[in-house]
Amino acid sequence: EATIVATRRAIESAAAREGLVVRAIGISHWDVELDDWQQIDPPPATPEQQQVAAAAERDATLEETRTLVASAGRLVRAEFEQSLNEWASELGVQCKVFEHPHLLKTQVGFTVTGSKRKLDEFAQGLKAEERAILRTERAVMLSPL
Repeated sequence: EATIVATRRAIESAAAREGLVVRAIGISHWDVELDDWQQIDPPPATPEQQQVAAAAERDATLEETRTLVASAGRLVRAEFEQSLNEWASELGVQCKVFEHPHLLKTQVGFTVTGSKRKLDEFAQGLKAEERAILRTERAVMLSPL
């Protein structure tokens, strides 16, 4: 507590020397379970702030299911699938894979279940992995070998 008070005073003093006014200083920490910053000082005081904090916590823990689809070459589909299954495991989301094969490419679908934030993170990873796979396939197909 003494460190927090001393730090606040130092910030306010430095701001005053520059002719600035500090309106508020808040202290937060990263909550791994909620995957978000949680303000700890000052704690949410007004009923509105408490409702916002409670809603954020509730939304972060609600599970949802999404189906995401990406394209990959038939020869690299297994590696693509394995990479994304590992990513899902790291994020702590459930993942089921299905395939819709075509002649040279295949569509790989992922039905994932987890918190909204984790699913958003999985979707970003899926897009990045798909782009990397497509770039690699293109380079190999255009290679003179």
